[in-house]
Amino acid sequence: MNFKLVSDIMSMVREKEFPDHGYFDASIEVFMRNIKLILQYDGSAYHGWQIQPNAVTVQDTVERAIKQITGVRSALIGCGRTDSGVHADRYVCNFFSDTAIPIERIPHALNSILPEDIVCKGAEDMPKEFHSKNCARKKRYVYRIFNSPVNDVFMRRYAWHYKFPLDIESMRTAAGAFVGTHDFLGFAAAGFTVKTTVRTIFSLDIDKYGDLVEISVVGDGFLYNMVRIIAGTLLYVGCGKISACDISGIIASRDRKRAGITAPSHGLCLSEVYY
Repeated sequence: MNFKLVSDIMSMVREKEFPDHGYFDASIEVFMRNIKLILQYDGSAYHGWQIQPNAVTVQDTVERAIKQITGVRSALIGCGRTDSGVHADRYVCNFFSDTAIPIERIPHALNSILPEDIVCKGAEDMPKEFHSKNCARKKRYVYRIFNSPVNDVFMRRYAWHYKFPLDIESMRTAAGAFVGTHDFLGFAAAGFTVKTTVRTIFSLDIDKYGDLVEISVVGDGFLYNMVRIIAGTLLYVGCGKISACDISGIIASRDRKRAGITAPSHGLCLSEVYY
């Protein structure tokens, strides 16, 4: 930990050098800021984003770091949940605070405390109304498959190793059926609590870089395990277990049993959130 950096910041907090951004909360007679964070994390060691009893999560780890630099435990509002083992390149969250720390110093302060597998890439003062989840228009997830007879030691935590050949062109043909607005009930794991299972997929692209296959999907929202089930279904198309021409019927059936397997969590990464 950079103790001098934290000490300097805490001195600023005690001196009450408030920034220009924020609003006055009359109910508690305090000047508040709505601070947005951009996080990057390796989810291998975490039980997902959301705080859980007796489990190490990304949210809890970051909230503890925020408390160390501001002196107050602030509840983080995340752009969504990521499951155990899932990674994020640009995860968006926000919190309310009366801290006087200059916005450009917040990433440096947090990174001096956070473990190496979580990095704050940026911070921004936002309007009071900004909400990381409710204000998001769409999200991009990338699922990676390492398609080679032998695994790569440096990819083993970030891509699903599949050793048999895949027909990438058939997978691309199948991907087109997912684009548009559909009821994706058949691509959701049990246990979800949403009011509707209708979602819109704006794009679904499959690229291959040597042995690495990347499935990139952009949508207005995703059901529980939806991207991982789509990835597992596309892999089944690639290995011949499901025909590309059957995908539209599988989606329309709303039957989870007709879709492919749920791909392992470590191949999934939240790539971007759009506002």
